[in-house]
Amino acid sequence: MLGTHSTGKTTLLKRIETQLRAHGVAVARTGRIAKRAAGIGLPKMTQHTAASTEWITAQGIADEIAAATTADAEVVLADRAPLDALAYLHAALEYRGEHLDRLESERLRLLVATQLPKYDLLLATVLDESVPVDESHTYDARYRRLVDRHVHQLLTDDAIPHHRVTSDHDGQSRAVERALELCLRGAVL
Repeated sequence: MLGTHSTGKTTLLKRIETQLRAHGVAVARTGRIAKRAAGIGLPKMTQHTAASTEWITAQGIADEIAAATTADAEVVLADRAPLDALAYLHAALEYRGEHLDRLESERLRLLVATQLPKYDLLLATVLDESVPVDESHTYDARYRRLVDRHVHQLLTDDAIPHHRVTSDHDGQSRAVERALELCLRGAVL
């Protein structure tokens, strides 16, 4: 799962997890990586850096590996695939009018790419600005749009198979159905 903040990623994963468990599938989940990054003082949102991106990417990969090796896990649901961190970095750089050194950019893309073949399904939420966000969070609307654009641009530029998930009921239901279809056939998310 990936996409800009407050687009329903975690809520959708909870729906998928509930449905899978109802079918007797053992599920492991990753998540809360942004909160952990902030907890150790890494810059976030518009201040995202190459170093914070590398930490988030490496930690996300480690979390997915740990979840996959859980004795009873048949399916791993990853809340924020590593590609997500790269999109946040690109958005932050554009927001600040900065550029990343070409070699550093390639190195981070390669790190992210190591995980992509492991996914049977990537769900990418689509920003719908008409949906209200949690008022306890203060979000920069421009940055949020930039993240959304960079998420979908990275997926498209690298021809990464994925499903776009809209915020409407039908879009959410199709994502849940697709995940169930794959998982009940024995695939891993």
